[in-house]
Amino acid sequence: MKLFRRLLGIVVLLAVLAAAAVAWWVHQPLPLASASVEFSVEPGMTPRQIANGWAAAGVRTSGFALYEWFRWSGQARRIRAGNYQIDAGTTPRELLRKMVLGDETLSTVRLIEGWTFRQVRAELARAPGLKPATQTMSDAEIMASIGAPGLHPEGRFFPDTYAYSRGSTDLEVLKRAHRAMDKRLADAWAQRAASVPLKTPEEALILASIVEKETGVATDRGMVSGVFNNRLRIGMALQTDPAVIYGVGESFDGNLRKHHLQTDTPYNTYTRPGLPPTPISMPGKASLLAAVRPDTTKALYFVSRGDGSSVFSETLAEHNRAVDKYQRRRR
Repeated sequence: MKLFRRLLGIVVLLAVLAAAAVAWWVHQPLPLASASVEFSVEPGMTPRQIANGWAAAGVRTSGFALYEWFRWSGQARRIRAGNYQIDAGTTPRELLRKMVLGDETLSTVRLIEGWTFRQVRAELARAPGLKPATQTMSDAEIMASIGAPGLHPEGRFFPDTYAYSRGSTDLEVLKRAHRAMDKRLADAWAQRAASVPLKTPEEALILASIVEKETGVATDRGMVSGVFNNRLRIGMALQTDPAVIYGVGESFDGNLRKHHLQTDTPYNTYTRPGLPPTPISMPGKASLLAAVRPDTTKALYFVSRGDGSSVFSETLAEHNRAVDKYQRRRR
């Protein structure tokens, strides 16, 4: 009986020491092969595979030790799939907590104001770790997949920086950007001035896309919108070059020529009155608001000074003098 008690005491002591050792170890920084280590926990991975995966990725601790900690903690089955990164100083306890909380390492992709949908698709295709679900899809198929069948994709996505986890699809990013634009447009439309001639949020989006492309400096945005709103109000042709260029399409070589202005397309605002049939770019928040809350002005014309800013004129004679000063003399 005494021997049994001694053996039991030894077992209990060893268990206590082991527990103390584990308690100490889980609070010690993990040795890493580099300043940071990244590992992707895939759906269906077992705790043992995850532990061994971290060891193979650059955590200089045995996979067995990590696995035993995961198992001993009672949280091994709560680890979430995702892409994780740990830096120097991370302890086993912090590593497990990060995976249980799903505290993933996120990447970002930025969609820029004034971009076309073609540029958006190209940027998403370059985004690291983003699955190209739309790679073989047409524009129409993409719009149907995000819940907007039959809608032209141009201008339908809000320009912003979008965070995503590894394994996300470009379609998921587009869905978020589309929802964001719907909300931003609705917010802007609710703030519209009573005097604007725009009849629908769709018209506001189209005009905002033109304002986005025509504005060189932010302080001119309200005036640019004022000019176009004035023209729409009196039935004057918008005569906006960016719309013409958009209508030319991928064949445009960077030089807008006389024959471009004379060739009729649905986007030629020299040959056709009113707004073009769709947006021509992605407008940002400022352009959306400017479209529906333009500066109060009598100006009907503007021309670039060549430094990004514009000169605004009320009459054609004033405009021609500005063109002569800032454009013709530079040629």
